[in-house]
Amino acid sequence: MFGGSTARSGGGIWIPGNEVLQEAGVHDDPALAREYLAHVVGSDVTPDRQRAFLDHGPAMLSFVLSHTPLRFSWVPGYADYYPETPGGSASGRTIEPVPFDGRGLGDELANLNPPYISTKGVTITAADYKWLSLGTRHPRSLLRAVRVGARTVVSRLLGRRMLSMGQALAAGLRLGMLARDVPLRLNTALTGLELRDGRVVGIRTAAGVIHARKGVLLASGGFEHNDEMRKKYQRAPIGTEWTVGAAANTGDGILAGLELGAATDLMDDAWWGPSFPLTGGPYFCLGERSLPGCVFVNSAGQRFVNEAAPYVDAVHAMYDTASIPAWMIFDQRYRNSYLFAGLGPRQPLPGRWYKAGVVFRGPTLAALASQIDVPPAALEPTIERFNAFARAGVDEDFHKGDSVYDRYYGDPRNRPNPCLAPLTKPPFYAIKVVPGDLGTKGGLRTDDRARVLREDGTTVPGLYAAGNASAAVMGHSYAGAGATIGPAMTFGYLAALDMISRSEK
Repeated sequence: MFGGSTARSGGGIWIPGNEVLQEAGVHDDPALAREYLAHVVGSDVTPDRQRAFLDHGPAMLSFVLSHTPLRFSWVPGYADYYPETPGGSASGRTIEPVPFDGRGLGDELANLNPPYISTKGVTITAADYKWLSLGTRHPRSLLRAVRVGARTVVSRLLGRRMLSMGQALAAGLRLGMLARDVPLRLNTALTGLELRDGRVVGIRTAAGVIHARKGVLLASGGFEHNDEMRKKYQRAPIGTEWTVGAAANTGDGILAGLELGAATDLMDDAWWGPSFPLTGGPYFCLGERSLPGCVFVNSAGQRFVNEAAPYVDAVHAMYDTASIPAWMIFDQRYRNSYLFAGLGPRQPLPGRWYKAGVVFRGPTLAALASQIDVPPAALEPTIERFNAFARAGVDEDFHKGDSVYDRYYGDPRNRPNPCLAPLTKPPFYAIKVVPGDLGTKGGLRTDDRARVLREDGTTVPGLYAAGNASAAVMGHSYAGAGATIGPAMTFGYLAALDMISRSEK
């Protein structure tokens, strides 16, 4: 299939100062964007790579708009992940694809990698999800549900195959290729790189060598589904069963670069996110953590993190505090109010989740604690302390709800803090939380033109890398929603420009 993890994602793109933001009236000072990225990334990534991304990202997006049917819209209010830091944006820099009819792909639509969670034909955008997650708690959530439902009914009556989020992004890029007869070879595994006089001049496959006149760009994803690589490079416990990345992401491109002496960076890290190990596969927990009336605890019954923190940070905390697995505790009020793992408010949690030992329910906190092997004498005071913070509206321990980012997925009608509510209504629930991810973020070391580097800083001639096959320009952090896809597209664009420039010379 085509589309990879992008097709399975929310499809957001984080590129400060692009024309879509400008047309939406979002004015972004380039100096502030540079200050913000430098603060978030720190010394993990060279300033020239940070600068290359920020300087060329807007041009890349303009190129995509000129050469594909894709259109994008700003996601209002989706703040940067650290909006209070220097240069951060509280209004947000994230854009997403506008839904469009996928019938233009023809038979190729069947080859599009499906989303990791089926929406059963309902077209939902990231902007929709913010309000839908509030269930019955807000008038705008009900209005948004009506709008989404009406859009779905009209599309079905007209026979449309509407695509949104990552599905729309991947399909739109593929349409741009089809319009220009750019070949895409499915079921063609990379087995190695072809060299001539020390230069990469093609790729090897089982069917033979595919020659490249200008260079080879590895954009083959990370190694999240390679158990051997994960255990070699990353902290235990780790494996392949908690990722939502595309199944074909087994590190082939990274391994091919290593065979030529390429250097790597950030191999210990990933685009982490707390996830529920459900029976149908992992569920990447996004809005559920920010909604009021839930807490994360470890096996000792103690909180260890701001539940609404950026998802990479939340999993870093899980590893740093040995809180794997953790438990998300919530009460019946929470279950009655909000969307949860795709289930509507008041909808019973599936019996298979209970049978699998993923979810537990108890009439009291003490009974629940006993079921999940957490000391009742620890869990009860933890919840009592949290409840006191919730009533006051200030989380003195972990500051949940202090950040604008925390509050984006909170409940604006819940006061005084949209992310805090006491857990008081039985029964009480616990769901297992594991360190899931959207993909690995370590890969081949590259420069500001996406050229692959060796340990001594020299380039591997003719070889480029972008996306999760390369070490992320975000370092160990994550600037905002779409800070995976935005840089991946930008460095792919820079690689192509460099190939053209060198061939002309």
